[in-house]
Amino acid sequence: MRTRINGGCVLGESGHSVTSVIFGVDAIVDGAQTTAAAWKTALDPFLRAHAAVHETTFTPFDVRADYLRYMCGRPPLEGLRAFLASRDIVLPFDDLRGLAMSQEAFFLGEVRRYGLRPFASTLAAVRRLHRDGVRTAAVSVHPEGAEILRRAGATDLFDVVVDGLDAPGTALPEHPSAQLYLQVAQRLGASPGHTAVIEASAAGVAAAREGGFGVVVGVDRTGATGLREHGADPVLTDLAELRFRRTRAA
Repeated sequence: MRTRINGGCVLGESGHSVTSVIFGVDAIVDGAQTTAAAWKTALDPFLRAHAAVHETTFTPFDVRADYLRYMCGRPPLEGLRAFLASRDIVLPFDDLRGLAMSQEAFFLGEVRRYGLRPFASTLAAVRRLHRDGVRTAAVSVHPEGAEILRRAGATDLFDVVVDGLDAPGTALPEHPSAQLYLQVAQRLGASPGHTAVIEASAAGVAAAREGGFGVVVGVDRTGATGLREHGADPVLTDLAELRFRRTRAA
């Protein structure tokens, strides 16, 4: 854990001073392309077999249109249900879970082979926060969230890293909870009211807002996630847009 001077900053136009910032891993690492490709790898064989059995036309998973409309910003099972419903397909839970676990295996295989690229603007924001004496954490409900961060070369930038192995959950990542963010704030030694959360998922934004955090920043790089409707303010397309003003610690 890093030792830092006490500090604080005002984020954006909120006028609200924070001493700690929690980042969702999706706001740190660019995993969308790899995630969408893994969904296609898992779903296309199923869709082809389903079309053959029901004597319908096989329509493959579209890594842009289908991913953005149904998967982006949602927990895996929720996104999968929404996508299949768009094809008039209803599956029992065990079959849904099997498809989601296949996607997860393909995704992790690609991450372990090739790594992932961190967003340069996010890394720059973290470094700026550190210069202002602000403590930072990275959080994910994904059981391999810490590994994903490490393979992006970003782990050492954060004072605290928490993933699905550190928090109660299932074998598949699901909705983040307010309790998860509160646990991370506690590890940072910060009160929720003086902590900001920066998230790229609607579920993460909603959980942070429920937790009573002082500032909840949404990062929407696709225009498809409805972060403002879930409680984010401000909503940015990139963290390069986020403005900082250093203050004394609260």
